[in-house]
Amino acid sequence: MDRRELCVRFAAELWLFLPPRDRHADLRIPYDGTSSLGHVVESAGVPLPEVGSLLVDGRPVTPSYRPVTADPIHVLAVRRPQQVPSSRFVLDVHLGTLARRLRLVGVDVAYRNDLDDDALIAQANTDERVLLTQDRGLLRRRGLWLGAYVRGARPDDQFRDVLDRFAPPLAPWTRCTACNGMLSPVGKAEVEKLLLPGTRRSYDTFARCLTCGRVYWHGAHGSHLDEIVDKASRIVAAQSENAT
Repeated sequence: MDRRELCVRFAAELWLFLPPRDRHADLRIPYDGTSSLGHVVESAGVPLPEVGSLLVDGRPVTPSYRPVTADPIHVLAVRRPQQVPSSRFVLDVHLGTLARRLRLVGVDVAYRNDLDDDALIAQANTDERVLLTQDRGLLRRRGLWLGAYVRGARPDDQFRDVLDRFAPPLAPWTRCTACNGMLSPVGKAEVEKLLLPGTRRSYDTFARCLTCGRVYWHGAHGSHLDEIVDKASRIVAAQSENAT
């Protein structure tokens, strides 16, 4: 092996971050002899928040470790379910549908479609929320407290990925899908004037968001939402069993 190269083995779960030509067992990466291992890993395309462990000759090291070319390096993915200090999240502007689905099952999710990268990082750090994004550059920002890459192009796949990765506590039907506020049961008489005639005739059980005032009921689309909630419960239950 060239003395100016490192031999790095990335876990298969991390290959999606590598260029197609580099998706194989042992990757040889040019090395300047002074950079940290964390810098080497991110220069290959893998954001550090996606790394579970860095092993050098079988022993764990920190991202600040400076390797030598003889070191056999193994980069492991985050173990699932991932243990995080808080099951509270903030989502970037491209994940609006995912935000609504997570709120549907009671996960505490901050989301706005008008925040730039600096504002997202500031909110994640100030509120101690995990930043969920598909922007790899955002995950490489040094000031970010904690973040994660959301896998999948479809909302169904993204939803499954987040639940599988974090197994957050669920409390379906307790949060407003529009603003993340808490829902409270409300008598029909209190909200009747806000309802369309068909809704007034057909439904009797309602809840209202304590933050924005939006009114909810189990309407015609309720069976589809029930399926989403049931699926989420099964995913989290399975991951919770794996963690014990």
